[in-house]
Amino acid sequence: MDISKIRINKAKRKKHRKPGMPPGTLVHVGEKKVEKVRIRVMDYDDSGLSENELDSIEDTFPYRDKSSVTWINIDGLHVVDNIQKIGSHFEIHPLVLEDILNTGHRPKMEDNEDYIYIVLKMLYYQPDNNNLEVEQISIILGENYVITFQEREGDVFNPVRERIRTGKIRTLKRKSDYLAYALVDAVVDNYFLILERMGESIEDLEEELLQDPGQRTLKQIYSLKNKMLLIRKSIWPLREAISALERGDSPLIRESTHIYLNDVYDHTIQVIDTMETYRDMVSGMLDTYLSIVSNRMNEIMKVLTIIATIFIPLTFIAGIYGMNFQYMPELKSHYGYFAVWTVMIAIAVVMVLFFKRKKWL
Repeated sequence: MDISKIRINKAKRKKHRKPGMPPGTLVHVGEKKVEKVRIRVMDYDDSGLSENELDSIEDTFPYRDKSSVTWINIDGLHVVDNIQKIGSHFEIHPLVLEDILNTGHRPKMEDNEDYIYIVLKMLYYQPDNNNLEVEQISIILGENYVITFQEREGDVFNPVRERIRTGKIRTLKRKSDYLAYALVDAVVDNYFLILERMGESIEDLEEELLQDPGQRTLKQIYSLKNKMLLIRKSIWPLREAISALERGDSPLIRESTHIYLNDVYDHTIQVIDTMETYRDMVSGMLDTYLSIVSNRMNEIMKVLTIIATIFIPLTFIAGIYGMNFQYMPELKSHYGYFAVWTVMIAIAVVMVLFFKRKKWL
């Protein structure tokens, strides 16, 4: 993951923070990811589907009292006035609206009797730069409506939209709670795709680690480790939220939907198990890399030590005969030079044979 990008995002968020303001004050905390807010509505029942893109937030107001199921999707959170208006009309508590605008929340679920508030983290894998991006999704589940707040356009909900268009959800006579389940399930299923990509990256990195590890390998290991940490922070709290949703006694969740929530809870556990396995593998790869580098360094040091050990007696002999004393016995010997070379070569050969016998070479 690009550290400079993380620092930029943090800097942008700090500019939007206003410490000391009273609870419920609506301030967008996060990055502005779209220029124009997009509002889409899908309204359906057994008789059919009505799909529209609205021009203003006020156009969503008539959908609150309809008997059909309505899905209102808002892309873009930077226009605080829109959030305040829809919150006022649908009677959403100011603290919940504050959480919707604060994109740094962990996944959670809150039962507010008249509606249920769910926070999710939607992950995107960027194949161009091999980065992992995260976006906060807020879901308001009411009696006959579901409102989703997204930071930008583009999501993992297209399969849900297609099921609504083809009638696979409408013909089941499901209500808004089933729609909310389908959206949560789509986010969880996308985690499997993310982990599949991560698994492929881990396999490729393992081959590189065993063949020729280098600085690039170490950077990739740390990048994978950061991505696994990001996934872990997105999934672990989600398990608690889905469990509370499945075991709760809210009248908004019908008995027939509990079995589906139990299924998505099982999927969440599978994602966590896979993530923990990959996390252990990445940690093991880091240990393997450090061991390989350490062994490589030990081999280099062994060779250098052996070379230095061989040259110690040779340097000693050369030092003795390099002294400028006038009455050294061997100085005027006709064969002295050759005799010294013979002794030095013999010492080197004997030491090499000794090292090989000890299996140091």
